[in-house]
Amino acid sequence: MTQKGSGKGGATGGGGSGSGSGKTIGPTGGQRQLRVRVKTASKRTTSSNRWLERQLNDPYVVASKRDGMRSRAAYKLREIDDKYRFLKPGLRVVDLGAAPGGWSQIAAERVRSLDGKGAAKGQVVAIDYLGVEPLPGVEIVMMDFTANEAETHLKSLMRNGGADIVLSDMAAPTVGHSRTDHIRIMALAEQAAAFACDVLAPGGVFLCKVFQGGAERELLDVLKKNFATVRHVKPPASRSDSAELYVLATGFRGDKTGAPQATEDE
Repeated sequence: MTQKGSGKGGATGGGGSGSGSGKTIGPTGGQRQLRVRVKTASKRTTSSNRWLERQLNDPYVVASKRDGMRSRAAYKLREIDDKYRFLKPGLRVVDLGAAPGGWSQIAAERVRSLDGKGAAKGQVVAIDYLGVEPLPGVEIVMMDFTANEAETHLKSLMRNGGADIVLSDMAAPTVGHSRTDHIRIMALAEQAAAFACDVLAPGGVFLCKVFQGGAERELLDVLKKNFATVRHVKPPASRSDSAELYVLATGFRGDKTGAPQATEDE
């Protein structure tokens, strides 16, 4: 299982403003950037060259380096939260499969786990079996969230023994066969959903990455039974040619009752 592997592999780094005038240019506009072309190297395949050229010319990759974000995926969470406003000061957040830490950075900023005071001071716990470099305002647990002891250990760390938000941007290792890859990531998403239902407080939120492919029904059935609202979300930072989607479930019921709800699409 690769936790936040593909799609979150941006480099850490704090660059400058990126503009001689001192203005900060956002990832989607403000100033046209020069396109970088990659020369073909003898040991690189054509597909590798295409990937590298896309990375070098991706405005979100450029922005992540400039802003000191751990990955371009940080902007996906930022855009989703800009629209739905669920990351609020004082809330408790669990980030499953957190490496390299881009989502935890955004969560810590929004719930104010570093600079908040009193009830406005949130909490962010990042869990991953891969190493995560220290992040301000984030408690890092090096553990597989599917391990038997993970839930109990995590609850012992959380204020009042539970979470208000569970995030998952995990992706299973791909094998190049679309159907197999889809089934594997959906199995991982179902594990994340089960974990969320065990640790969330009533009214809680679950955000999870999925891939389109036809095997989502079981996950959606579970979420619609346990949450008041379930919707599909595709933020601008998610590449348009990708099958990647996010499922945002809000209003955790905290019990097994309640009529299933319809799924909303953006």
